[in-house]
Amino acid sequence: MSKKIFIGGAWPYANGDLHIGHIAAMLPGDILARYFRLIGNEVLYVSGSDCHGTPISIRAAAEKVEPREIASRYHEAFKKCFDDLGFSFDLYTKTDSEFHHEEVQNIFKKLYEKGVIYKKSVEQTYCSHCSKFLPDRYVEGICPHCGNIARGDQCDYCSSLLDPVELKDKKCKLCGNEPELRETEHLFINLANFQGEIQEYVNKAQGWRENSLGLTQRYINEGLQERAVTRDLPWGISVPIKGFQDKKVYVWIEAVSGYLTASKYWSKLTGEAWEKFWKGEDITSYYVHGKDNIPFHSIILPAILLGLDENYHLPDRIVSSEYLTLEGEKISTSRDYAIWAPYILENYNPDSIRYFLTINAPEKRDGDFSWREFITRNNSELLGAYGNFVNRSLVFAQKYFQGNIPEGKADENIKLKLKELYGIIGEDIENANLKGALEKIFEFVRASNKYFDENRPWITIKENEKICSDTIYNCILIISNLSNLLEPFLPFSSEKIRGFLGIENAKWDYIEPEANTKVNNVEILFDRIDKKRIEEETNKLAIKAKA
Repeated sequence: MSKKIFIGGAWPYANGDLHIGHIAAMLPGDILARYFRLIGNEVLYVSGSDCHGTPISIRAAAEKVEPREIASRYHEAFKKCFDDLGFSFDLYTKTDSEFHHEEVQNIFKKLYEKGVIYKKSVEQTYCSHCSKFLPDRYVEGICPHCGNIARGDQCDYCSSLLDPVELKDKKCKLCGNEPELRETEHLFINLANFQGEIQEYVNKAQGWRENSLGLTQRYINEGLQERAVTRDLPWGISVPIKGFQDKKVYVWIEAVSGYLTASKYWSKLTGEAWEKFWKGEDITSYYVHGKDNIPFHSIILPAILLGLDENYHLPDRIVSSEYLTLEGEKISTSRDYAIWAPYILENYNPDSIRYFLTINAPEKRDGDFSWREFITRNNSELLGAYGNFVNRSLVFAQKYFQGNIPEGKADENIKLKLKELYGIIGEDIENANLKGALEKIFEFVRASNKYFDENRPWITIKENEKICSDTIYNCILIISNLSNLLEPFLPFSSEKIRGFLGIENAKWDYIEPEANTKVNNVEILFDRIDKKRIEEETNKLAIKAKA
């Protein structure tokens, strides 16, 4: 019986285009999904567009359209970007769907009936100028913990979860006036009731990134607090509790519930049982996102699942990336200081993007995207090392061996190294050490180029054809296995190689090419990017930085 692997990718806000920071945080999910399918596990990989919440309402108000129009527009744009990048979701859905609405309301009612969610009168920020209670993101002020400017739900500088009333020097984001505090009634969940269970759960955590462990333990040490689960908003999922129907389910509780609702929706579409990924022993779950989303996955989602008391499987691996900066500066969507996904996908190879955002990934510390580094590594590593090795080996076979894979004997050292690589790289991927895994593969690519050069097939083809046949056969042996090893990372070029060599499907196992098989339609895997593009691209960013 195969192991069940659940992978939940972060749900990006559908209020603007994706940028390279979003891709860097989400890409590990696809690498994991592709790998686990290759080794024969059952995989369910889901995500979707977060279509509710204040950012979308703010954008809609600015454009004078309905929030649904904004959400739908960017949901479709997200789907295209993920398709173009080769993301292999089993389901990419959205929170603005009838199914999600109904399932979230069912979850909400169950939590309310169990007493996990309860009523409470509280003081809330009210803008008398705008004549309404303000959602969290409509309130800005000074973070009481670190002194930086923060919005009303979370501080991006110190990662503290906040309530708007805690902010100092509060201002309404709509009109700039100072809001007042007024009493109103909301529904709450008290996370403190789950503190012991969550501490025990964190104590057993394996495969969490250091940032997720550290931040989660900090919240626990400070003492988990009660949090409102409803908000006064016109856009979102209506609260299914009598007396609260005019309020909406707070976006953080319904968005993290999306992993479960998406699994159930996938089940409805396919007829497969969603329970096998959520209930039972033989399950490993990965949750892939940026570090600003850590507490929602390590505390709030477990609290919801524990509160439902239906033996749901809690998150196993928290794969939380650090931030990605751009030319040494923080990405800023408000200043348009970003590299937007549609632009980079239109102008550059998707495998080049996947390669750079993995080899330069912000796994343990913030990473930086620079155009010089991106273009240099494309030309020197993808084209110069990997692409060149593939091209010269296969073109040589076409030219000197009638277009066939020559008859040859597999070198025992190469054979052993390849078999070892499958185990080493597999272990790294399972531990979400994706940068290290890719570095090891490319160390082997460089060694393979050295093998080609040292064996000088351009000389031996004239002096000893048997030695030449062995050399080229072993090069094609390496290429065949690289198409497997690199499938999770570089799926487009891996598929091309399988086409060149008539390999039907990728698999996570050592393979040997069949002699006298036709080498078909060989073409260059990666194009050289003109170095002039470095200056062109950095100049565009410099203009944005000054704006």
